[in-house]
Order: sequence, then C-alpha cells, then structure tokens
Amino acid sequence: MKEKLQEIRAEALDLLKECKDKNELDALRVRYLGKKGELTALLRGMGALSPEERPKMGAMVNEVRGLIEKALEEKLHALEAEELSRRLAEEQLDVTVPGVQNRLGKKHPLSTVLDEIKDIFLGMGFQIATGPEVELDHYNFEALNMPKNHPARDTQDTFYITENILLRTQTSPMQVRVMEKQKPPIKIIAPGRVYRSDEVDATHSPLFHQVEGLVVDKGIRMSDLKGTLELFAKRLYGEEAVVRFRPHHFSFTEPSAEMDIRCFSCGGKGCRLCKGEGWIEILGAGMVHPKVLEGCGIDPEVYSGFAFGLGLERIVMRRFNIDDLRLFFENDLRFLEQF
Repeated sequence: MKEKLQEIRAEALDLLKECKDKNELDALRVRYLGKKGELTALLRGMGALSPEERPKMGAMVNEVRGLIEKALEEKLHALEAEELSRRLAEEQLDVTVPGVQNRLGKKHPLSTVLDEIKDIFLGMGFQIATGPEVELDHYNFEALNMPKNHPARDTQDTFYITENILLRTQTSPMQVRVMEKQKPPIKIIAPGRVYRSDEVDATHSPLFHQVEGLVVDKGIRMSDLKGTLELFAKRLYGEEAVVRFRPHHFSFTEPSAEMDIRCFSCGGKGCRLCKGEGWIEILGAGMVHPKVLEGCGIDPEVYSGFAFGLGLERIVMRRFNIDDLRLFFENDLRFLEQF
C-alpha cells in the first residue's frame, strides 16, 4: 500500500505538469481526490491493515492528499495567469483608433411644431388645459350641441367602449370641462390625442392630434377670433403668410368658419400641394354656440366667446411639405433624422 501511494503521488505530479487547461485540471482532481478517486479507494483498503499500521498509513495518505491539493491550486493559478496574458495580448486596445460616435436623438417634428404652437398662444395669454382621452359621450357630443341621433355624429367614426364611454374624437370636450369649472374670463388651448375609426392611408390615421382653443369673456366678437388666428398664422408661417375665412358649419359654434392659408409652395397660383386651389385649409373656428355656454352655466346674454380647432399633423405636413401622414408614426430614422 505504501508503494501504491508513492506511485499515485509521482503520477499525479507528473500529469499536473503536463496539464494544459482547466478542464484537464478538473479531471485530474476527480481522478485522484474525488469520491471514487484513487486516494479515496486507497483509504477504503486500510481496513486490511493492522491497528498499528493504520495511523501511519493514514498520515501518509493525508500528506500525499495535501501535496496534490497544493499542486492543483498552484497549477490553477498558473493556468489563470496564462489565460489572462493571452487575453490581454488578443484584446489589446488601440487607443489611437477613433471612437464610434453615438447617434443623438432629436425632437419629433410633431413635438417641435406643437411646442411652437404652445409658445405662440402662451405669448398671447392663453393657458394650457389637458383632459381625459377616454371620454364620456356627454362631453364629447351632447354638451357640444350634438344630442343623440344628431347627423354630425355620423361623420366622427367613433370608437365606443360602452354606450356612454368612448375614445374622444376631438379635443373640444375640454371647452365644456373648463367652462364647468372656471367662470369667465377663460382663455385656454387644449392640445392632445384624438381617435377616429379611419383606415390608415397617406392622409388618414385612427390616432392623430388636435389643438383646441377657447376664449370666453364679455364683448368677445368674431373680429377677435379673426385677429387671433391671423396673428397665429403669421407667427407660425412668417409675416408674409396670408389667410382667408370661409363660412362653414359646426354644431358647437355659430357663426362658424374655416381658415385657409395661401399656399406657400405656389404663392396662390395653384399646384399639386394645394390641389390647384392656391389655398390650404388649416383649421375650423367660430363663435361658441349660446346653447353650449348655457349648458355650462354661463349666461350667453352676458358672455360670448370663440373657439377653434386645428389638426396638428395637417399643420406639420404643410409646414415641412410632407405628403404622407404615416411617416409620423413609423419611426423610420431616415425620415426623423431630417428634422
């Protein structure tokens, strides 16, 4: 047994010298020190020895075990040092090579123009109001002079959640919500997302953005509306911008109008962008209907007001000469990097 122990010691040390990687090292550990290893098997055979020989042999086995464990640990450190040296050589960095520049994000064109619109109206003394996108039928239609079965509802293509709850089709409900809580004078804009059941194409989307405006006070006239919107157009498009107003109909304003801006591409001569008309419609507006004021607890004999609503995507498309609304929502970096 003593001779066998010496053979195991010599063999293990020789094999450790030739070991080339951690896998081989782990295999040697199992071979000699594992539960079924050679040293363990040798210890199990000590039962055949006399009581006097067992302590001496046990001490010799433990000495060899300690020697092999120490050799294994030293070999492990040596292999790790070799691996580190190899990786440092292979992964050496050339600090003179130029780095890769990170691509910085920019404002989305919708956000850019919306911020400009907010700044314009804030500069005219307006405040910004926000409200829920999941709206009650009362605020979206009925309080805006569109009761049940009103024909104007058919043009809205509404997403109904229940009979009386829907995704708002316009930001006009904010007119009613503000007038219910705040007495005149009122001067607010309400930007936000709106939803209509439209097929997605170059000019339609089930989700888009509107900016609603409302002014209510004593002595508000149509000329105040006209002056406010003319100033807005010149601030947004430049002092050379020319606008016109055309009679129109909205359920919650009377009288009502649509505002056009002279085509900035052809100067009013007619082109593809303005479809040969020379003018481009950008918003609808009018004097707040007396029934809407009265429904909010405001006396229409004392107070009057005007309201307007513009589609943000339409403004941005005409601002940057974009002909496909889908580009705003597809997040194509080739498109977004142009702004």
